[in-house]
Amino acid sequence: MATTHDIARSGEEHAVRFLQESGWQILDRNFHYGRAGEIDIIAHDGEYTVFVEVKSRRSVRFGAPECAVTPAKQRQLLRIARGWMYVHGRGELLCRFDVIAVEFQNGTPHFHHIRNAFTAA
Repeated sequence: MATTHDIARSGEEHAVRFLQESGWQILDRNFHYGRAGEIDIIAHDGEYTVFVEVKSRRSVRFGAPECAVTPAKQRQLLRIARGWMYVHGRGELLCRFDVIAVEFQNGTPHFHHIRNAFTAA
Protein backbone atom coordinates (compact mmCIF):
# COMPACT_ATOMS: atom_id res chain seq x y z
CA MET A 1 0.00 0.00 0.00
CA ALA A 2 1.35 3.42 -0.97
CA THR A 3 2.21 5.88 1.77
CA THR A 4 1.03 9.47 1.82
CA HIS A 5 4.55 10.51 0.75
CA ASP A 6 4.40 8.08 -2.20
CA ILE A 7 1.04 9.49 -3.30
CA ALA A 8 2.36 13.06 -3.06
CA ARG A 9 5.54 12.27 -5.01
CA SER A 10 3.57 10.41 -7.71
CA GLY A 11 1.09 13.29 -7.95
CA GLU A 12 3.95 15.76 -8.47
CA GLU A 13 5.51 13.59 -11.19
CA HIS A 14 2.17 13.32 -13.00
CA ALA A 15 1.59 17.08 -12.61
CA VAL A 16 4.99 17.86 -14.16
CA ARG A 17 4.18 15.66 -17.18
CA PHE A 18 0.72 17.24 -17.41
CA LEU A 19 2.25 20.73 -17.52
CA GLN A 20 4.99 19.77 -19.98
CA GLU A 21 2.41 18.20 -22.29
CA SER A 22 0.55 21.52 -22.12
CA GLY A 23 3.68 23.30 -23.38
CA TRP A 24 4.96 24.65 -20.07
CA GLN A 25 8.68 24.95 -19.33
CA ILE A 26 9.61 23.62 -15.89
CA LEU A 27 12.08 25.98 -14.18
CA ASP A 28 12.45 24.39 -10.77
CA ARG A 29 11.02 21.64 -8.59
CA ASN A 30 10.77 21.24 -4.84
CA PHE A 31 12.35 24.63 -4.19
CA HIS A 32 13.14 25.15 -0.50
CA TYR A 33 13.67 28.60 0.95
CA GLY A 34 15.16 28.36 4.42
CA ARG A 35 12.63 27.21 6.95
CA ALA A 36 9.72 28.77 5.07
CA GLY A 37 8.97 25.53 3.27
CA GLU A 38 8.79 24.31 -0.29
CA ILE A 39 7.08 25.06 -3.59
CA ASP A 40 6.41 21.96 -5.66
CA ILE A 41 6.81 23.31 -9.20
CA ILE A 42 7.93 26.60 -10.72
CA ALA A 43 7.27 26.93 -14.44
CA HIS A 44 6.78 29.26 -17.38
CA ASP A 45 3.34 29.45 -18.94
CA GLY A 46 3.70 31.96 -21.75
CA GLU A 47 4.81 35.23 -20.19
CA TYR A 48 3.98 34.12 -16.63
CA THR A 49 6.20 32.53 -14.04
CA VAL A 50 3.83 30.19 -12.23
CA PHE A 51 4.29 28.84 -8.72
CA VAL A 52 2.39 25.56 -8.57
CA GLU A 53 1.24 23.74 -5.46
CA VAL A 54 0.31 20.10 -6.09
CA LYS A 55 -2.10 18.31 -3.77
CA SER A 56 -2.76 14.60 -4.29
CA ARG A 57 -5.31 12.22 -2.79
CA ARG A 58 -6.41 8.63 -3.25
CA SER A 59 -10.00 9.71 -2.71
CA VAL A 60 -12.05 12.76 -1.79
CA ARG A 61 -13.49 11.02 1.27
CA PHE A 62 -11.78 13.61 3.49
CA GLY A 63 -12.27 16.52 1.11
CA ALA A 64 -11.00 17.66 -2.25
CA PRO A 65 -7.20 17.96 -2.49
CA GLU A 66 -7.33 21.65 -3.36
CA CYS A 67 -9.07 22.41 -0.05
CA ALA A 68 -5.72 21.76 1.67
CA VAL A 69 -4.37 25.03 0.24
CA THR A 70 -5.56 27.10 3.17
CA PRO A 71 -4.96 30.84 3.66
CA ALA A 72 -1.96 29.96 5.88
CA LYS A 73 -0.54 27.74 3.12
CA GLN A 74 -1.10 30.55 0.61
CA ARG A 75 0.90 32.97 2.79
CA GLN A 76 3.66 30.39 3.10
CA LEU A 77 3.77 29.88 -0.70
CA LEU A 78 3.96 33.63 -1.20
CA ARG A 79 6.99 33.87 1.14
CA ILE A 80 8.73 31.03 -0.66
CA ALA A 81 7.95 32.53 -4.10
CA ARG A 82 9.49 35.81 -2.98
CA GLY A 83 12.53 33.82 -1.85
CA TRP A 84 12.80 32.12 -5.24
CA MET A 85 12.65 35.48 -7.01
CA TYR A 86 15.32 36.86 -4.65
CA VAL A 87 17.65 33.88 -5.10
CA HIS A 88 17.27 34.00 -8.89
CA GLY A 89 17.49 37.80 -9.15
CA ARG A 90 14.03 38.16 -10.67
CA GLY A 91 12.36 41.00 -8.87
CA GLU A 92 9.87 42.12 -11.50
CA LEU A 93 7.98 39.11 -12.77
CA LEU A 94 4.53 38.51 -14.12
CA CYS A 95 3.63 35.67 -11.84
CA ARG A 96 0.68 33.75 -10.54
CA PHE A 97 -0.13 30.91 -8.17
CA ASP A 98 -1.82 27.76 -9.48
CA VAL A 99 -2.99 24.63 -7.71
CA ILE A 100 -3.09 21.23 -9.34
CA ALA A 101 -5.27 18.75 -7.50
CA VAL A 102 -4.54 15.15 -8.41
CA GLU A 103 -7.04 12.47 -7.48
CA PHE A 104 -6.05 8.89 -8.14
CA GLN A 105 -9.02 6.77 -9.17
CA ASN A 106 -8.07 3.09 -9.51
CA GLY A 107 -4.46 4.20 -9.91
CA THR A 108 -5.23 6.66 -12.72
CA PRO A 109 -4.51 10.34 -12.04
CA HIS A 110 -7.28 12.86 -12.68
CA PHE A 111 -6.33 16.54 -12.66
CA HIS A 112 -8.11 19.66 -11.55
CA HIS A 113 -5.91 22.60 -12.55
CA ILE A 114 -6.89 25.84 -10.85
CA ARG A 115 -5.18 28.76 -12.56
CA ASN A 116 -4.64 31.89 -10.51
CA ALA A 117 -5.92 30.00 -7.46
CA PHE A 118 -5.10 32.92 -5.18
CA THR A 119 -3.47 36.32 -5.42
CA ALA A 120 -0.50 37.82 -3.66
CA ALA A 121 -1.91 40.19 -1.08
